[in-house]
Amino acid sequence: MPHHFPSTVAGTVEHEVVVTRSRFITTVAPVTGVADAERVVAEVRRRYWDARHNCSAMVTGVLGDQARSSDDGEPSGTAGVPMLEVLRRRDLTDVVAVVTRYFGGVKLGAGGLVRAYSTSVSETLDRAALVHRVELTRVDVSAPHADAGRIDNVLRQWVQHHGATFDDPEYGSAVGFTLWVPEDAVDLLRAELAATSGGALAPVVGGTRVVDVPSA
Repeated sequence: MPHHFPSTVAGTVEHEVVVTRSRFITTVAPVTGVADAERVVAEVRRRYWDARHNCSAMVTGVLGDQARSSDDGEPSGTAGVPMLEVLRRRDLTDVVAVVTRYFGGVKLGAGGLVRAYSTSVSETLDRAALVHRVELTRVDVSAPHADAGRIDNVLRQWVQHHGATFDDPEYGSAVGFTLWVPEDAVDLLRAELAATSGGALAPVVGGTRVVDVPSA
């Protein structure tokens, strides 16, 4: 059964909301890990150096198993954790959210802060393009040079219709093709190769990798 992996965002998105005269400016960005997320937080702090708060939340790791948050001076539990919960509910990873607050002179109370910070992140994510992650299985096919052109065409057309990817062929005594195929499509590929080659091509299956697939 294919594994499920959290998605991430395709690029940096900024969005601002105003709540009772306080400005909440949210920056959401894709990251490669904790260090990269901390770099984004530092950049936002430099950009909005005069803001009262730059609260943050991040989720990292292929499985989304690492998480951190910061209230940055807001009452404990009113900013970072609500922001983090939004990222969790959206099933995201390798992402950081920073909410910059310019205080408007009116206190919002704990409940108001929780709503403001969570809404800020949620509305920003509504504007973000997502990148889904899937696990693909490696399939290697070796073909004689005389048949390589025809097999190449068949495989390239096949991957376009089955959510697979295709590495550059390797040329040696034979031509090696490497495909990365959804687990539930491996048998379909075997059948396609058998029909194309009269059973002469025997694919070798082994190994997996997780790849990013932009949302349509």
